[in-house]
Amino acid sequence: MTDTQNTTAPASLVPEIRPEVWADLEQRYRKLEDTVRRYNPSANFQQIRAAFEFAAKAHGAQMRKDGSPFITHPLAVAQIVAEELHLDSESIEAALLHDTIEDTSATHEDISRLFSPTVADLVEGVSKLTRVHYTSKEEEQMENLRKMLMAMSKDIRVILIKISDRLHNMRTMEYQTPEKQKQKSFETMEIYAPIAHRLGMQKMKWELEDLSLKYLDPISYREIVEALNEKAAQYDGFMSSIHDQITRRLREAHIDGYVYGRMKHPYSIYRKMYTQNKSLDDVYDLFAFRVIVDTVSDCYNVLGGVDKVIPVDIYVPGCAARPESIIDGVVQSLALLQEKSERRKEAAE
Repeated sequence: MTDTQNTTAPASLVPEIRPEVWADLEQRYRKLEDTVRRYNPSANFQQIRAAFEFAAKAHGAQMRKDGSPFITHPLAVAQIVAEELHLDSESIEAALLHDTIEDTSATHEDISRLFSPTVADLVEGVSKLTRVHYTSKEEEQMENLRKMLMAMSKDIRVILIKISDRLHNMRTMEYQTPEKQKQKSFETMEIYAPIAHRLGMQKMKWELEDLSLKYLDPISYREIVEALNEKAAQYDGFMSSIHDQITRRLREAHIDGYVYGRMKHPYSIYRKMYTQNKSLDDVYDLFAFRVIVDTVSDCYNVLGGVDKVIPVDIYVPGCAARPESIIDGVVQSLALLQEKSERRKEAAE
């Protein structure tokens, strides 16, 4: 039990929300609190609770397209801000309040007085970004819009909350019209995913891209996901084996390190398949492994061990590699891929 359990009766706080629905909201809020407590036990939970109750009361009877109370959205955004980004108390409060200025009668002055001027500025900043819309598909215009969004966010937390807001909206995009799905997906792919990438938010960037692809090219998305699911057990076994072998090689070399492996996400595979006119079987780099060590010298020591686990066809010297070395490596790789493709065709015949 947390030290900020609800002391306000649901009926007196938000009469429009039925008690059983409020019980679910309380459960979601407790999950949020528990998440924050794990990385920031000194957070201002009293103010976070106050922000939740203020937002719930302000949004009142407002509903989302899926029929749930609107407050479920700010709660979900705050959960993303906490779970994925580990932001501070003010950011959690602002995430819970982020739609109050835009969609309710609450004002900047109200939030400033009840919470803090900083929280009010964060909420107002997110509201301003929400009102920005793209007008064309030109690459230059998209880049200018990305720069404008970043410039408008005097506090970087504004853009972090906005990206979290967009991520939850994309997760629930199935309830929107087909036209809205495509519009928001294009906007996400061209603006928010690149910003997430620039800010180092890779996991969120991958999910934004995959969810956008789901609505921009649903047939291709479904084909890739189904193909990956069919081979999931085979791929999981391969990745587990490589992970164990790399870990063992690190141990033998007396190198302390963390090994992380993942399968490339659907949009990354989609780009390779449809820009290079390949089938999934022709995409060789479906997996990525990352080895994190303590020192720069250990980075080079790891390289001498990993290539004993994963066969390496082409070496590109340098860190970072010189452009001519990269070009030479690409030329060699293309020749090798062509050779392998021809051998596979001959074997099939």
